[in-house]
Amino acid sequence: MSLKPIKTLDDVKDYLYAGMQLEHATIPTYITTMYSIHPDTNLEAYNLIRVIVIEEMLHLTLAANILNAVGGTPDMNKEGFLPEFPTYLPNGETDFEVSLAPFSHEAIDMFLEIERPAKPEEEHTGVRLKAVNPSQKKYLLPCLKDENDQDVSYYSIGDFYKAIEEGLEMLCDELGEENVFVGDKSRQVTPEYYYSGGGDIVPVYDLESAKEAIRLISEQGEGFEGGIFDYEGELAHYYRFQQLKLGKYYHKGDQADEPTGEALSIDWDAVYPIKVNAKMDEYPKDSELYAANLKFNQYYKNFMDKINTAFNGKPETLIPAIGGMFIIKQMAYEIIKNPIPGQEGVNATPTFEVDKVELLSDEELNVVTPQHG
Repeated sequence: MSLKPIKTLDDVKDYLYAGMQLEHATIPTYITTMYSIHPDTNLEAYNLIRVIVIEEMLHLTLAANILNAVGGTPDMNKEGFLPEFPTYLPNGETDFEVSLAPFSHEAIDMFLEIERPAKPEEEHTGVRLKAVNPSQKKYLLPCLKDENDQDVSYYSIGDFYKAIEEGLEMLCDELGEENVFVGDKSRQVTPEYYYSGGGDIVPVYDLESAKEAIRLISEQGEGFEGGIFDYEGELAHYYRFQQLKLGKYYHKGDQADEPTGEALSIDWDAVYPIKVNAKMDEYPKDSELYAANLKFNQYYKNFMDKINTAFNGKPETLIPAIGGMFIIKQMAYEIIKNPIPGQEGVNATPTFEVDKVELLSDEELNVVTPQHG
C-alpha cells in the first residue's frame, strides 16, 4: 500500500486501516518468537514478550475505534491484511526484514527496530525518510508518496500516528469536528467489552478522545515525551525489549540505554531451532506436520474473523474472541516442537498463511474456543 499525505477524510481512513495492519502484523512476529522458547524456561523473557502482545491487541482495538469513529470500516478479512513473511519496515536506512523467527539476539534486534522511538524534534529534517527499494518489497509500515510521487516513509510508528493526529486536526478545522467524527457510536469497543490486561481502552467519539487513543498507542511503544516510560509510568515497549538485549532491568529514574536494575537471566540455548519464515509448501503434504500447520492457519483466519466481527458492530464478542489466543498457543506448540522432515536440526514454524486457506467455523475445525475474562 502506498499512502499520500492526508488531505481528505478518506485519506485518514486509509491511514487508520494501515495502522490496524501494522498493529496486528506485530502479533505473529512476537508470538512466534515467544513460543519458540522451551516451556518452563526463560520465564522472564517469555512474560515480557507476552505483556507486549497483549498491548498490541489493545493498539489494534484502539486503531479500529478511531477508524469506526470517522465512519470507516475495519476489514481484517481483506486479502493481504496480514502480510506474508518476511515483510519489511522502511526505515530510510536498510529496509530491515520483519520475520517469523526463534528467540535470539537477532530477533530482539528486530523487535527494537519495530518499536524504535521517534527522533527528537530537533533532529527531524522535515522530510520523511525514504524507503530504500520500494518497488521490490512488501512493506509492513506503509510508504508515502510525496508531491513528486516518490516513495517516502515514516521513521517510527510514533511518527506515523503523529501524521494521523495532525490530519485529524486539519480536517476538523476545515470541515468541523461533527463532520469528521461521523461514525456509529455503538460500534465502539468500550471498557466493559475489553479485557483489561494491557491498558485502558479508549472509546473514540471526537478529536480529544482520538488524540488520547493515539497517545496511548505511541507512548506504550516509544515512551512519553522522549522518556523511557509512558504517561502511566510503565516502561515503553522499546525499552522492555532492550532489557533482553542488555540483560538488565530498568528502574524508575533510569535514562535510556542505561538500566541500573538487577540482571535479567536468559538462556539463549533453551529455544526450539525453528525455521525462519517457513512456508506451508515446505512441509510434506502427507505429514502430520502439514496437517497441523494447515489447521493452525485455518484457526488463525477464524480468530481474525472473530476479532473483525467485534470491530464491526458486535463489541460484546471481543472478549470471547481473544480467548482464541489459548488455542493458537496450543496449536503453535504442536508445530514448533517437531523437526521438519528431511531438514536435520530445523524445527517447523507456524506459517500464518491465512490467505491460502478457507475460513472455517469452530465446529468445522473441531475446536472449542475458551472464554477469556
